[in-house]
Amino acid sequence: MATGNWTRVSEFILMSFSSLPTEIQSLLFLTFLIIYLVTLMGNSLIILVTLADPMLHSPMYFFLRNLSFLEICFNLVIVPKMLGTLLARDITISFLGCATQMYFFFFFGVAECFLLATMAYDRYVAICSPLHYPVIMNQRTRAKLAAASWFPGFPVATVQTTWLFSFPFCSTNKVNHFFCDSPPVLRLVCADTALFEIYAIVGTILFVMIPCLLILCSYTRIAAAILKIPSAKGKNKAFSTCSSHLLVVSLFYVSSSLTYFRPKSNNSPESKKLLSLSYTVVTPMLNPIIYSLRNKEVKNALSRTFHKALVLRNCTP
Repeated sequence: MATGNWTRVSEFILMSFSSLPTEIQSLLFLTFLIIYLVTLMGNSLIILVTLADPMLHSPMYFFLRNLSFLEICFNLVIVPKMLGTLLARDITISFLGCATQMYFFFFFGVAECFLLATMAYDRYVAICSPLHYPVIMNQRTRAKLAAASWFPGFPVATVQTTWLFSFPFCSTNKVNHFFCDSPPVLRLVCADTALFEIYAIVGTILFVMIPCLLILCSYTRIAAAILKIPSAKGKNKAFSTCSSHLLVVSLFYVSSSLTYFRPKSNNSPESKKLLSLSYTVVTPMLNPIIYSLRNKEVKNALSRTFHKALVLRNCTP
């Protein structure tokens, strides 16, 4: 329904990778499907193992379960629709579907920023105050920290999504991306978006950079504490407890920063799609791999779990 120089949009078209040849799209579908399945299985396994093994009932693995659950949800928001555009060429998404996808993208993205900051604080307490760690990070405290990590996503997602989708849209409804992200949808708006863009920048600084600064502060304190440890063995042991988290944080923030903080002149739609794949598709797959390969406790727990499963299977008549 057209009104003046704008159109009331009922659906959007996700351009995704439609400019690529059909053969390349089929190859991408197979690649992303394998990554998607590995992501679901890897993160689900982390959740099950850390719940089943009593040795992994510490605060660190409580937050890791939250991260794995978040990564599963984050993938479910983005990847199934992307696979549909590649396989069935189903490139349309309803107005409500686009708004819903954007809402949960913001929600889980902000929650991940704060959850990574909470995990950094957990490592700070464990290394800098090891004797008080069980008291400080008791069950009640870690539940509050987890809730505090998830909560900021609600106001951010609600305000930004509601505000953006209240704008009038131009006659075109083609979103040049593989999901409903804010910048490509904003380009379709036929109105003055200056105030919204200021809000988006301020929101990014508050809800992305503040957790990043908290992580940097935590690891600065951790590094100072590790340097005071006299033995090399003690230093290596202390560093190994936080190296997996540090690697996960680096992957998430480097990829997302390259996507959203580059100058517009250097930020072509195709390059942004590739960068977006790194934190929406690849990083959620790498997180369980990093924690299982670089963490001896997780590797031992996986070994014990598989051993128990084999024993039960052999004992079953």
